Amino acid sequence: MGATGVARHVGHFVSWDGGCLLIGRVAQAIPVHAHYAIQVAFGSAPGIGFRASDDDAWVEYDGALIPSRQPHAMDATRVAPSAVLLVEPETREGHALAERHRGGITALPAAALAGVGPALFAAWEAQRSADAVAEAARRVVRALAGDVAPSVVSDERILRAVAYVQGHLEAPLSLEAVAAEACLSPSRFRHLFVEQTGMGLRPYVLWRRFLRVWELLGAGGSLSAAAHAAGFADAAHLSRTSRSMFGFPPSAIRFAAPLPPGQPLRSS
Repeated sequence: MGATGVARHVGHFVSWDGGCLLIGRVAQAIPVHAHYAIQVAFGSAPGIGFRASDDDAWVEYDGALIPSRQPHAMDATRVAPSAVLLVEPETREGHALAERHRGGITALPAAALAGVGPALFAAWEAQRSADAVAEAARRVVRALAGDVAPSVVSDERILRAVAYVQGHLEAPLSLEAVAAEACLSPSRFRHLFVEQTGMGLRPYVLWRRFLRVWELLGAGGSLSAAAHAAGFADAAHLSRTSRSMFGFPPSAIRFAAPLPPGQPLRSS
């Protein structure tokens, strides 16, 4: 999971458009690295450790938010289980998180995670449903982002475009081709797609490609096969892109048996 060496995360990977979650146990401290995604991390008890460089002392937190491209190391070995949420910065939630939590490694007090943090671990430990865990994780993000309304795709033209993207992830996907599927000009499509999904086409496609990768790896597929099925040139290209986006290569995760789909948690 670290940018150097091998650091194992043992647990589950759950994802949604614009975000993903690693929940389980971290076997060793994760070396200093930086990545594109905004990171929210906390343990089932206080004491998750972060530092910005190898020269800094470890600081313990109830929870922490790491901005995009912020160097950091993490030690979650004493707060098992722990949760690491990674959010696409260009989503509505990502913009709100960046605006509300400025600076470097930002402490999240216990009050900020009250309710939503324990509910996430409860969904994982008791409900054992991928849908329930994903919804609980999104509640954490929304609470920290100031209850930003989630994006809901309802326009039939964008629904067609989304279906086209999901059906052609193994091939190049240009703005012009996807816009044509929606019967819109590229400029009109670009505007409507952001309005409906909360992010631009390029980051959306990349997230969907990673969702395909995690789905295939979680089902026992090989790294090479997953890379090609999701539109990456090869396993090395996938690993490089994963390190840049998330801070770790896919090989750093030891997947537990996939959580089955299920009913999301009821809205509070």
